[in-house]
Amino acid sequence: MDTENILEINHLSVVFHREGETTAAVDDVSFSVRKGEILGIVGESGSGKSVTALSILRLVPSPEGEFTGGEILYRSNYGTEHSLLSLTERQMQDFRGKEIGIIFQEPMTSLNPVLTCGFQVAETIRKHLGAGKQDAKKQTLEWFREVKLPRPEEIWKSYPHQLSGGQKQRVMIAMAMACNPGLLIADEPTTALDVTVQKTILELMKELQARHGMSILFITHDLALISGFAGRVLVMYKGRAVETGKTETVFSSPSHPYTAGLLSCRPPARQRLKILPTIGEFMESGINSRPVPEIETAEERRERHRQLYSAPPLLEVRELETVFPSHYSFFGKPDRFVQAVSKVSFKVYPGETLGIVGESGCGKTTLGRSILRLIESRSGQILFDGREISRMSQAELRSFRQEFQIIFQDPYSSLNPRLTAGAAIMEPMIIQKKYRGSKERKLRAMELLEMVGLTGEHFYRYPHEFSGGQRQRVCIARTLAVNPRLIVCDESVSALDVSVQAQILNLLNRLKNEFGFTYLFISHDLSVVWFMSDRLIVMKNGKIEEMGDADSIYSAPESEYTWSLLDAVPSLH
Repeated sequence: MDTENILEINHLSVVFHREGETTAAVDDVSFSVRKGEILGIVGESGSGKSVTALSILRLVPSPEGEFTGGEILYRSNYGTEHSLLSLTERQMQDFRGKEIGIIFQEPMTSLNPVLTCGFQVAETIRKHLGAGKQDAKKQTLEWFREVKLPRPEEIWKSYPHQLSGGQKQRVMIAMAMACNPGLLIADEPTTALDVTVQKTILELMKELQARHGMSILFITHDLALISGFAGRVLVMYKGRAVETGKTETVFSSPSHPYTAGLLSCRPPARQRLKILPTIGEFMESGINSRPVPEIETAEERRERHRQLYSAPPLLEVRELETVFPSHYSFFGKPDRFVQAVSKVSFKVYPGETLGIVGESGCGKTTLGRSILRLIESRSGQILFDGREISRMSQAELRSFRQEFQIIFQDPYSSLNPRLTAGAAIMEPMIIQKKYRGSKERKLRAMELLEMVGLTGEHFYRYPHEFSGGQRQRVCIARTLAVNPRLIVCDESVSALDVSVQAQILNLLNRLKNEFGFTYLFISHDLSVVWFMSDRLIVMKNGKIEEMGDADSIYSAPESEYTWSLLDAVPSLH
């Protein structure tokens, strides 16, 4: 093992045995991490990057997962070399946390909900460093200050559900670093966070890395995220390492078509493409014959908008206000409220995509659900095609609801696991009494599956048998089942890989052009919203901070808050 390397992986192979089938999750992967280095591992879901990380800590689930070859060498802080696959489970327990720390993607599921945050970090210090109760508390509070958590004493006593997503992730960073590990593994640590929080977490990790001289293995599906963060990058595809090198070299001149596809499928910052490139196109054409993207010109956009805004609005929202109870009286009645949406007014025109962007808690999701009356508003008016939705009874609304539908963020939780894809698509047809009998509904469901890029064979599959992108396509097919005119896309691509995200965004635009749909497109990712939208609404604290043409806001925002959102969007440079 090179004395400059803290970690060395040689020809690692991991397979999974499930339902009589064997799948190669990691296939002959070799790489090293130098002392004090940040190495980024990039790839889509299923590329093997997370299994590689879990293999280092021997956390691959058993007996499904099996190491079939290779070695993992680690040089400890004391200069001792260890073959991690040869250690006993008891020895590995000492390594986890003390020598190698890990930050997982979702802090809420990584933290114990019934223990305070302070106790959980202090427990790690006591176990690995042998500190006493008071000393462990003192060290925990020092780490809370180091990771820039506000009010450390208060957070010591807080439970995970009482903290924001960014604060929970800072607690996880404090826990992972509390024993001063030589190597920190960060497995998609910012995927569930807003772009602004994501930026501060990345800056914090880099600052702590420089201060403590540790190495970081940073895993993500987004190449743009590690631009300026990782010195070297390793690209994984279908369990294999397909490209490695200095980050700037890989970004400027990728040698593998998969890397080129990953770099190209995010919406570009300065060009409005009609269709986003997809990885499949790069894999088919090869590295030397990249597909030429079609760009929408300013003249084409102006003409389209001239026609778009000459029609009367399809949706009109006037002074909408939605509140949630924050405190209840002794008798159980709410006596204090939080204003989630405050006096919001706007119009949406037929065939338009109106983007709504902002950080978590800004009110954008509550606004979308209030418009659909999935949440009842306190005051204001909602007019759809001249009819006032806000005054309709539940019976009237039930028959009218086919006019507007919603696509949720998480396709897995929004599909019934007991229903096949076909049954899920036919269900709204039955409720709204669409089509004559089950035979006609089944034919329509088959048509919808093909329309969203699936096949008739998928009709009989259950949600767990689909990938994330396929599940979202089923959700879109279900949304189209009742021929809606307005569709609310609520963070509908946030949970997807950038490559799958590009496919879904292209699909939504194609369906809009073919059927004249109108979209309310809600997201915290400004680059995605800009690509999709004709106009933009930027929300902050339940109010509209800025509203106007998407290109104007993206190129020259008037609000300081919008500037901060734009500045936080990761870009390739």
